[in-house]
Amino acid sequence: MAGDVYRAPGLDVANVAAHLPRMAREQPDVRAIVSPTASLGNALRSAGSLEYDELSYRELDALAAEYAAGLGEVGIARGDRVVLMVPPSLPFFALVFGMFEAGVVPVVLDPGMGPERLGKCLTRAEPSAFIGIPRAHVARRALGWGKASIRTNVVVGSFPRVLGGGGERAVSLEELRLRGVRRGRQRLAPVSVDDVAAILFTSGSTGVPKGAVYTHGNFLAQVDAIRAMYGITPGEIDLPTFPLFALFDPALGMTTVIPRMDFTKPGSVSPRQITDPIRRFGITNMFGSPALLDRVAQGSDPSHAPLLPTLRRVITAGAPVSPRILEAFARLLGADARIHTPYGATESLPIATIDHGTVLEETRAETDAGRGVCVGRVVPSATVEILRISDGPRHTFTLDERVSAGEVGEICVAGPQVTESYFRDDENTALHKMRGPDGRLFHRVGDVGAFDDTERLWFAGRKSQRVTVGERRYFTEHVEGPFNAHRFVRRTAFVGPVIDGRVMPTLCIEPLPAKLPPKPGAFVDLRHREGVGAVIERFYLVDRFPVDPRHNAKIHREELREHVVRAWARGDRGQTWDEMAAMQARGIR
Repeated sequence: MAGDVYRAPGLDVANVAAHLPRMAREQPDVRAIVSPTASLGNALRSAGSLEYDELSYRELDALAAEYAAGLGEVGIARGDRVVLMVPPSLPFFALVFGMFEAGVVPVVLDPGMGPERLGKCLTRAEPSAFIGIPRAHVARRALGWGKASIRTNVVVGSFPRVLGGGGERAVSLEELRLRGVRRGRQRLAPVSVDDVAAILFTSGSTGVPKGAVYTHGNFLAQVDAIRAMYGITPGEIDLPTFPLFALFDPALGMTTVIPRMDFTKPGSVSPRQITDPIRRFGITNMFGSPALLDRVAQGSDPSHAPLLPTLRRVITAGAPVSPRILEAFARLLGADARIHTPYGATESLPIATIDHGTVLEETRAETDAGRGVCVGRVVPSATVEILRISDGPRHTFTLDERVSAGEVGEICVAGPQVTESYFRDDENTALHKMRGPDGRLFHRVGDVGAFDDTERLWFAGRKSQRVTVGERRYFTEHVEGPFNAHRFVRRTAFVGPVIDGRVMPTLCIEPLPAKLPPKPGAFVDLRHREGVGAVIERFYLVDRFPVDPRHNAKIHREELREHVVRAWARGDRGQTWDEMAAMQARGIR
């Protein structure tokens, strides 16, 4: 992109924050944000009896403008990078849009990545200010996060004395707001579509977290794509269980109802923390990770279906979604509701999308047969190329590097929603970004997959997690699919640990809770020994797979690979096909 080419419909400036005052004009009295009241009494209440605070679109717009003006008054200027560590709440939304309005660049990190990784990310980002809840400030001071660059702090909540001194400036959120009130409303920062809007760090599920540089144009394109993909209209009511996805709500004109949950552990949510607000507020739209959907579905009684009659659209992403989870959650919904599984990455979202009806009726059988996971058709704003797999940097590619239809290759995407670089990370930028034959920028997603003859995109796994045995490459989703279809299997992971100097193809199995003998033979269909399953030499049962901290759904196969190495070293040889066949012959099923 160049200059001010890209505009969102109805906006006269490129600043993504312009969506908020537009909505404040069009629906001033509609609730924008509904959030559980921060009080001791509320902390003791059940999900169904919580008290809530709320802001209308007029009130949210006014508060965001006060924060925007206050930022300038405390020395935080346009272009400054500012860490934001505030959980989803009324202040969170007002602060984010206030920062966009002022041209300040939020640096957003996932608290679940752990203190060491957080510190490394902050060192790389070199923020000049830190906005966070007291606990985040205490951790920042104790662990030395950003001590070389942070000079201004804004405390969202009670002011801990530990923040005093040290050459840093600290103000409360209320002081920031009052300074903004005195200064008066400022015009939106006159940014272009190419100006940096935010730095969003990836979860680092397959490596070190990387800071994706989002421009205002990237955000505007994402808002347009999501609105068009799912037919979202102003006045809908959303229950977002992933903070970053919630930021689209004000731009789309939806009411955001914030659930009371631990957003760093969506896979451990109590089902009623989700179902109660859906029923109480008439939620029409929800975003949730596959782990969250699985948890809610398994903990809810679908006998009085539909349990969630107002919910007409569910969006789930973060990892491949098993047909079992889609089927189970769909039982809670009305007949016209759809579960959508968009495919993308932090650096490029959305890329493709598919709904649960298509999965269960058309593609499930092929997934169970080992074709991979169908992620649907590419969205109109994106261009996807499938190229021959390469692990090193590739600055450009040519059309003759494309693979044939049906052949697995590296998934690469271009479009206005695709970020152009990682912040101060030339190595990863060179590794993941390249130019196409026409000069357009493409992002190498890090996944492998293929197009079928109807132009649907199939995901075959992470490029870094493929297993090479001899001269043949095996892809995780191809091998795992047939085993995942077993009724007592939650999920499997195909890994290639190096044992005694050679790759030993291994399948780790996480069983569903079932009263079965703790033996692999009870969770494996011997028919899968034919075909791609024949490559597997050993099977290991693992009670619970390690997963990513953001969505609790993406399997850390690298950790499982090391788990097998350690098990082998202590004499645990797992089970072979022949040993499992013998078990089953003895009646262990």
